[in-house]
Amino acid sequence: MRQLHYFPGNANLAPHMLLEEIGLPYELLLVDRDNNAHRSAAYRQLNPNGLIPVLIDGDLVLYESAAICLHLADCHPEAALAPVVGTQARAHFYKWLIHLTNTVQPEMITYFYPERMADDGAAIAQVKAHAEARLAQMFDLIEDALASGGPYLLGAQYSAVDPYLFMLARWSRMMARPARGRPHLGRYLDMLAQRPAIARAFAGEGIAAPYC
Repeated sequence: MRQLHYFPGNANLAPHMLLEEIGLPYELLLVDRDNNAHRSAAYRQLNPNGLIPVLIDGDLVLYESAAICLHLADCHPEAALAPVVGTQARAHFYKWLIHLTNTVQPEMITYFYPERMADDGAAIAQVKAHAEARLAQMFDLIEDALASGGPYLLGAQYSAVDPYLFMLARWSRMMARPARGRPHLGRYLDMLAQRPAIARAFAGEGIAAPYC
């Protein structure tokens, strides 16, 4: 039995959307962040970092959202959520997933937790402002990529990088320039929001539309 340990709207969203897209049976297990359940000894046995999500897939215990997404895509090629290994399309798939998880997502963490980078109030505010400015540049880059290609990040093929971007774009919704404020990104996010699997994942986490 598969189990996805989650907290509504956290980094579990991308794997959750993929589970729904593939149509796999699974159980959602709430990790109550409000009561620090992610820091408990029991949860740290699953993920010693104390971060969400964790996927249990038979004997496999897997954390890191991007790793979970790759695992699901690779184990279920019939869902066509990643291009064939060795192709140029697969190389671009790696490029986008690594860009999202290694460049955009860490900047999001800086934006949401600026106190990890500074001690006094003025410095914390400055860290947050700089992170938001850098994120705006990153979403501009993605906007340009969609403008010259699309409708998905890989062009014609919907893949695991699309729900990953959807998740990160949602996190920007309170910024001065949220991801959806750009014309191509806005249309892209509206298109993805219409996918039944994405709607089911949000409903499963108790999140009502609009999602971004």
